[in-house]
Amino acid sequence: MVRPTYSREFVAQGPAPARLRIFAATEAGCALVPDEWADLAAEASEANPFLESWYLLPSLEQFNADGKAMLLAYEVDGTLCGLMPLSSVASYGGKPLLHLRNWAHANMFLGTPLVRRGHEHGFWRATLAHADRATNYALFLHLQCLSLDGEVFAALQSVCDEEGRKLGVVDAFERPVLDTALGAEAYRETTLSKKRRKEWRRQARLLAERGEVAFRWHAGTDDIERWIGDFLRIEASGWKGEAGSALACDQHTRSTFAQALAKGAGEDALIRCELTLDGQPIAMLVNFRAADGRTTFGFKTAIDAAYRKYSPGVLLENAYFEILDQDQATWCDSCAAADHPVMTKLWNGRRQIGRVSVAIGGPLRRAAFSPLISYECRRSIES
Repeated sequence: MVRPTYSREFVAQGPAPARLRIFAATEAGCALVPDEWADLAAEASEANPFLESWYLLPSLEQFNADGKAMLLAYEVDGTLCGLMPLSSVASYGGKPLLHLRNWAHANMFLGTPLVRRGHEHGFWRATLAHADRATNYALFLHLQCLSLDGEVFAALQSVCDEEGRKLGVVDAFERPVLDTALGAEAYRETTLSKKRRKEWRRQARLLAERGEVAFRWHAGTDDIERWIGDFLRIEASGWKGEAGSALACDQHTRSTFAQALAKGAGEDALIRCELTLDGQPIAMLVNFRAADGRTTFGFKTAIDAAYRKYSPGVLLENAYFEILDQDQATWCDSCAAADHPVMTKLWNGRRQIGRVSVAIGGPLRRAAFSPLISYECRRSIES
């Protein structure tokens, strides 16, 4: 296979030949070898399905209209060892502060770059060196939705210490995760109250009075086109549709969802479950299975507003515990917002997610960044 050409290249220092290649995100589909990208995702020290090709490529197609997003590809001995989308942003917190930011859109719930295990330090050294030299005077590097309790962030902290760079966590929150060696029923009994379990059984009985209730799991591309259409329709029937925030309300979110799920189904990257009444779906859930095959990530749930009083979404989340018996995952990130009213009660584990700012450039830019990060970190602690 002929290797693609890149718009820019930097040779990184280290014991093995390493280089950071930077190219326009619009070139991603032809500039990255699919098998190498998939291998990186499978061997990454921290899984992130939102940066796997089946999700990132449709995202860039729909949300990079200005064409400013770039992709950083870190290679060692010709092997792809790191990948992160990056963009230059003119404002920060409503103020005209030019900075670099890891690129994402509203439905990308993790920003941690894909980095091959063992290459975390090299990736950050090369990335920060590029940021120093090629930022068009951006004041700092901002990393959003970053995992703060994993190896990638630990390596960033270490490299910043080595290089005398200031780093600040400007915001952090805990996100629910499902991390247990128990089976579904054992987890329910040991983690959830009797009152909650009794209420679920009551709601299920009431719903069963309306017709035949069933939970259906789907694998691979099974019924994917019908499934996507039903999901978009049901989600739009509820409060999200009324508020204009349902996926179907915007052509970019609708297209990203449809394209990513169609591609993800072919990669066996989706976990889909639906609650049906007389054969018709009234609640649907789709989560992502990362390329490592061990970790899953919450994505979207749709609920038919006509059956809201039966809490079909909660019943579906209860059914999702069956994944513990299917040996499909060892760890699940809910990707839920802070203090989510449902997931914080159902999933008992937690992980730290936050926003991080890092000094870049020469002495003058770093000096200008120092009071800004000190102020923002202080404000974050006070709030």
